[in-house]
Amino acid sequence: MVEPSYRKLHKSGELKKRIEKLLGLLDSCTLCPRMCGVNRRDGETGYCNSSLELKIASAFPHFGEERPLVGRKGSGTIFLSHCNLLCTFCQNYDISHLGHGEKVTVSRFAQLMIALQNQGCHNINFVTPTHFVPQIISALPNAIKMGLNIPLVYNCGGYESIRVIKLLRGIIDIYMPDVKFSRDEEARKYAAASGYFEVVKNVLKEMHDQTGDLIENSDGIAVKGLLIRHLIMPNNVAGSDTILKFIADEISKHSYVNIMDQYRPCYKAGQDKLINRAITGTEYRAAVNAAKEYGLHRGF
Repeated sequence: MVEPSYRKLHKSGELKKRIEKLLGLLDSCTLCPRMCGVNRRDGETGYCNSSLELKIASAFPHFGEERPLVGRKGSGTIFLSHCNLLCTFCQNYDISHLGHGEKVTVSRFAQLMIALQNQGCHNINFVTPTHFVPQIISALPNAIKMGLNIPLVYNCGGYESIRVIKLLRGIIDIYMPDVKFSRDEEARKYAAASGYFEVVKNVLKEMHDQTGDLIENSDGIAVKGLLIRHLIMPNNVAGSDTILKFIADEISKHSYVNIMDQYRPCYKAGQDKLINRAITGTEYRAAVNAAKEYGLHRGF
């Protein structure tokens, strides 16, 4: 088993330096492209409604993730409460919009990671970690001392700060961004995220530069790399063709791309005639065919 690189950074003292830099971003929060500038250490909240304390909705072995993450014993998934995107159609709106969950200390967070590892999980999967990166990474030294030795998965919505992602080099083993929109009109309308696709393109390039294409061990379990998700939406609201072409042309034709078909109208989606229904088989097949035409061949 290859030792995760975050352990090497801990031994060298580099991990401590990265944590200090990340924590410094909380004084005038710039953890994501919204650049709210609030003092999270002083209890102020920005767009994501998060202050200083970690808040989680659940932590458990997840068997509904991608096959390379799940394996036989599951992905050790920790769902973080709140979100920096707040999509109007979110399927987990009770967690992201309403903030359901419980506050935990950094020490407790470390214990949760160890508990998941002890249950046999193949990785620790942080779901929507963007707004809590400093606190999450601050938990690593304690977890490492307790024996944490499995890959870390950064499961996000793609609307990330390049500065933060660069600070995660050598800490995160597997990046799993969900690329949501290719057109600015829809990004603004459904997530109030102007410039979303330009942000995501740079983020994906950095993530791929750090970890490369997804690597699986002899058992088919992911150990390192980039795993990209894309949710097909009705009436091509996501602009899927442009996203898939970008991945093939500018990231890698060997990218592992999960083209997801599970969209259903949740939260406020029923109020919008473009997204108030599930996708059709025709819409899904069109996206898969486009991916194949561009040379993509993994994950769908």
